[in-house]
Amino acid sequence: MRVLGINALFHDPAAALVIDGHTVAAAEEERFSRRKHGKRPVPFAAWEMPEHAARWCLAQAGLRPQDLDAVAYSFDPTLARPADTMGLDDPWDHLRLAYAREAPGFLHTVLPGLDPDIVRFVPHHMAHAASSAFGAPGADSSSVLVLDGRGERTSHLAARRVGAHLEPLYGQELPHSLGLVYEELTEHLGFLRSSDEFKVMALASHGRPRVLGELRRYVHATGDGGFRAAGVPWHELCPPRRPDEAWTQDHADVAASAQACLEETLLDLARWLHGHTHDEVLTLAGGVALNCVANSRIAREGPFGAVWVQPAAGDAGTALGGALLLSAERGAAPDPMPGAALGRGWSDAELEARLKTAAVPYERPDDVADTVAEALADNAIVAWFQGRSEYGPRALGHRSLLAHPGHAGNLERLNDVKGREQFRPVAPMVLAERAPDLFDGPLPSPYMLFVHDVAPEWRERIPAVVHVDGTARIQTVDATTEPLVARMLAAFERHTGLPVVVNTSLNTAGRPMVDDPRDALECFGSAPVDLLAIGPFVVRRADFFATRRDEAAASAGQSSYRQGSYEPTAGADDAAALADDAAPPDWAAHGPARYPTPDHQGGSR
Repeated sequence: MRVLGINALFHDPAAALVIDGHTVAAAEEERFSRRKHGKRPVPFAAWEMPEHAARWCLAQAGLRPQDLDAVAYSFDPTLARPADTMGLDDPWDHLRLAYAREAPGFLHTVLPGLDPDIVRFVPHHMAHAASSAFGAPGADSSSVLVLDGRGERTSHLAARRVGAHLEPLYGQELPHSLGLVYEELTEHLGFLRSSDEFKVMALASHGRPRVLGELRRYVHATGDGGFRAAGVPWHELCPPRRPDEAWTQDHADVAASAQACLEETLLDLARWLHGHTHDEVLTLAGGVALNCVANSRIAREGPFGAVWVQPAAGDAGTALGGALLLSAERGAAPDPMPGAALGRGWSDAELEARLKTAAVPYERPDDVADTVAEALADNAIVAWFQGRSEYGPRALGHRSLLAHPGHAGNLERLNDVKGREQFRPVAPMVLAERAPDLFDGPLPSPYMLFVHDVAPEWRERIPAVVHVDGTARIQTVDATTEPLVARMLAAFERHTGLPVVVNTSLNTAGRPMVDDPRDALECFGSAPVDLLAIGPFVVRRADFFATRRDEAAASAGQSSYRQGSYEPTAGADDAAALADDAAPPDWAAHGPARYPTPDHQGGSR
């Protein structure tokens, strides 16, 4: 049974391929198109398909479109109602629904040979639910909670998995939506709606829930499995913020109040669900499930013994969930996700060919893990490009920026490198067996979807990753599944005595995460990163710019050409163009000194 899953209607278009219940490949379109989130969630873009991601998924398995048994499209237009009848202000929603109905034809156009008759519409929240219920390891019987902005006519689903069967229990009708309320606040606070909600969660840690009582009038659980969440008068709670304005304490206090209100409501929904299922395991999906602070509170105070969150909890994950659901319905029992590394990867030979084409001076050390650990110990910033790319929004040791956690200034330094707000956090990665010594919270935590209290005796030792409230959003690393990352962490601890390395996504503000080698080289050339570890190879910024300077001098007749550890090829123009956009050459010599360890720290999640 070969099933291709497609998410396309709102945002985060993605594709996933499931064969006989096993997840073979999954990728988001943004990684190919280089457009953040793939597209904006507007009706006029609803026709766009994740054609590059879908073609890659098929190629990964050596399949043609005509080889597929089914295609799951994660929205069912027959379940939708006109937006105005649901209390939504979306006058062009009818265009979105028209595009959804034509999805089989659109898919036939972008995947020639595909039979439109094999396309099946899967209810949006059932696709979300399947992505977590079937994706979770060791959870053949579990409860499922889905919350996001909207689906066809609901914003929430409570369900239960038993074996290969997924039973819906309750869905909250629109316009009540925890996701839409959070989106409204995101926009009110001057951030990009349906994109920057995590910034509101970050800002909340800097505030007090001063208007929580007022918010509870508009957002609260109703005791029957549903909730009320609509009509919040944000202008009465704090003045709006323009994107170019600094945030104020009022803005932080409203963010803190909204975060607390969300957490309370989610806890009530989890308790209601457990009262009906009495399951040990809860799985979460939907965009709201990317709120790691709320996830941790559910795990800590909720009635379930274990909580598992789909790493691609946003709409991208519905591509996988839809494919898993159709597979299960057609008799192919779904296997748990093999991990989040489901995207593109390159062989060592392919990576070396890319480096030669770009005329980049590179070397192949005996052990890239130890070389990187040594550079990190010297306070270098390292771009880490290894294996297959991650499915979902978190960098999990495959497309990461790494740094030393012992220097508080590295938080500011990394936020400068990425070009983002200084209240944003960076996260620690730690070996799974060492995590209990430093962090208190749900363990293991391989997908960076919970927050943990940092042990007091460690807060001053790893200040770059400790949030203003004493927490950190950690990633635990299992040496059996991530041997290279584990070896790097162990080597860093030998060099520094610290079992933690800073891990943030390998991208700059407003850009998707790096996915292929060219993306990695572009990011390395345009941001002040000291070393690129790409497969078994390393590129050092000092060597890169020294070579560029010598080439420039040689072309001007001022000195002889200095050859690096590569052979110049016809692709040398790529590196020259790359260098034009890069940071000043003196960064290699003076970068780390620019950020001496300050006597303060900050940031957020």
